[in-house]
Amino acid sequence: MTGEDHDVLAEQIRILIVEDDPDMADLLADLVEAEGWTPLVASSAEAAMALIDGGSAHLALVDHNLPGISGRVFAQRLRARTDMGIVMVTAAGSAAERVLGLETAADDYVVKPFEPIELVARVKAVLRRAVPAMRHEKESEREAGKAALRLGDWSVDLDGRRAVCHADPARALTGAEFALLEILAETPNVPVSRAQILDRLGAESDRYIDRNVDVLVLRLRRKIERNPDLPRHIKTRRGKGYVLHTDEAASAS
Repeated sequence: MTGEDHDVLAEQIRILIVEDDPDMADLLADLVEAEGWTPLVASSAEAAMALIDGGSAHLALVDHNLPGISGRVFAQRLRARTDMGIVMVTAAGSAAERVLGLETAADDYVVKPFEPIELVARVKAVLRRAVPAMRHEKESEREAGKAALRLGDWSVDLDGRRAVCHADPARALTGAEFALLEILAETPNVPVSRAQILDRLGAESDRYIDRNVDVLVLRLRRKIERNPDLPRHIKTRRGKGYVLHTDEAASAS
């Protein structure tokens, strides 16, 4: 991709900023504009949803503590209707809050106060996963050819951090979904417990563990499996956790 191509693409990227603090909203908008992206600013979940209804965005930066509808609830509603990237920007940095973030389908968390370079890097990483246009079709096909895993309609390149659905190239995994797939793929055909998954995701063992891992597995199955009710690749092993089977392993069993 040439520099000119990159500039044209950057101008097309729209970032929804949902933040009720005017100073923080201005800071986020300045960071977005500095990257050549277009900011769409809303001070509440209701205003943000009106912006979404009026047009599309590629990624949302959502404050956790919003007036009225909370940022977490807004993110849940947003994920129910779109696969756009979601990055929570929050002062709540506890492990419990990060675990709860799995249920919002957030791709990442940035904790206030943050370094601008860190936030931009995280946004770019999510955009690369969430916006197919950020990589050429030929580039996607070339990386898919090197994929370490084949799961039904999906080719997964763990080194390149790419997951391509051949049946629907616009379909994408969220950051949390890809992270779970990476964890299971490290030991294919070997069960991984819920506690091990949460530990790898950086969460503490608390009362949210089972529920949140199960929710994340369900989301990934809905993306990967042709029939999520009869999973072929991501299976449950009672009392042991979850296990990943590739096409090759599944066909041999």
